[in-house]
Amino acid sequence: MEARHAGSGKVRELFEIGSDRLLLVATDRISAYDVVLPQPIPDKGKVLTGLSAYWFEVMGDVPNHAISVRADDLPDVGMEDLAGRAMLCKKAEPLPLEFVVRGYLSGSGWKEYRSSGEVCGHRLPEGLTESAKLPAPILTPATKAVTGHDENITETRAEEIAGLDVYKTARDYALTIYTRAAELAASRGIIIADTKFEFGLLDGEVILIDEVLTPDSSRFWPVDQYRPGGPQPSFDKQYVRDWLDEAGWDHTPPPPQLPDEVVNATRQRYVEAYERVSGKPFDAWLKEAGA
Repeated sequence: MEARHAGSGKVRELFEIGSDRLLLVATDRISAYDVVLPQPIPDKGKVLTGLSAYWFEVMGDVPNHAISVRADDLPDVGMEDLAGRAMLCKKAEPLPLEFVVRGYLSGSGWKEYRSSGEVCGHRLPEGLTESAKLPAPILTPATKAVTGHDENITETRAEEIAGLDVYKTARDYALTIYTRAAELAASRGIIIADTKFEFGLLDGEVILIDEVLTPDSSRFWPVDQYRPGGPQPSFDKQYVRDWLDEAGWDHTPPPPQLPDEVVNATRQRYVEAYERVSGKPFDAWLKEAGA
């Protein structure tokens, strides 16, 4: 079946396989503040694909685009080391929105709350602190920017963009997945503070696409170190962002070189995120995928 390179993202390479399939390849590239950093993080792409595959299986009652992650099922697209980092998928028409679910007050949500008491149109109780748990998870959609930062929007605007029925279906899926995933992860010592989902349309049906509940798309905090009132230690790339800020980088290219200790510590955080969330050794995932 013919394979065509269809695009490169900050982290992923995308290939069209025939007319109805895609191959998503998660590289080891890492970005911060919308800039790709000079050094890759070893095994990062395999963690992203492994966690996505895990969640697609756990949330199997939600329609999704996954077909296979097994090396024997992957087409030849001229790249090496595909096993464990590539997923063969159904081709869907992506919705032009990101579905961000927040269970805790952090990041851009915390900044907006401090200035207005709201997050994307959701009025929240007074007196909340940074990293506080919200009374209930909220969905805060965003437009997907081709360049630069995504833009947070209200749910009313998101309904206008996607259509009411499509938006409500995706919204319900997003909140359901987050709630179930947060409960499971908490039992394994991880708080999923927030995450973003993407959905697409396939034959008129809303399906879950792209990556799911990974350290790149989510904030993972260790339960035993959770202290509301400020930033939290994390298993995501916040560690790299913090180092870049301490190094005095102004977030414009070129970014500084990461020291080996930062690269190694970041890899360790990604692998630990996989193992704690999935409850399986990372090596077991590589064996399962045929890597």
